[in-house]
Amino acid sequence: MSEYNLQRLSQKLDQLLLQHQQLQKENQSLRQLEQEWQHERARLIEKNDVARTRVEAMISDLKSLKEGVR
Repeated sequence: MSEYNLQRLSQKLDQLLLQHQQLQKENQSLRQLEQEWQHERARLIEKNDVARTRVEAMISDLKSLKEGVR
């Protein structure tokens, strides 16, 4: 292999290694974002369940009041 080809190969290898490092960082960042979104989703689901329970309790109370008036 000629010196020129070895230099080109070395440059391409360096570029690939750099790209690999960048992709690893990006992947790590995306995994962190995914984890944060999963926590936020769980928090919102919990808030939704609490709200649903409160609304159901209010509906039950209103039905009880309505039946008491009759």
